[in-house]
Amino acid sequence: MTTKDSTANDPEPDFAHTDQAARMRREKAVEIARFVWDRAITGAELLALPEAQLRKLARAAGTHPPSSMETWNVAVELLAEKAEWAQRNPGHPAAARAHEEERIMWVKRPVPGWS
Repeated sequence: MTTKDSTANDPEPDFAHTDQAARMRREKAVEIARFVWDRAITGAELLALPEAQLRKLARAAGTHPPSSMETWNVAVELLAEKAEWAQRNPGHPAAARAHEEERIMWVKRPVPGWS
């Protein structure tokens, strides 16, 4: 008589996709998106940053670096929403970028080649 391991057929719990995880991911993404918005960094520019730079950016935003790209993708979605809103409400104080001069610290312009 063989005994069957009851955990062999049970999938491992997916803690990364619970309601609580989604809520925490969104909270972290909001903090990151606020920081990025104030520095006039676009979603495409954010996703183009290397991992080390993303971790540094998250810490500068006052949050622990996300463990997956899901949080960064949520931040990009939030940036897109904010950009659309800011376009419709250009005079609103929340549409302003508080630290636009710091953009160069995160997103470097390509260095022109020798011609």
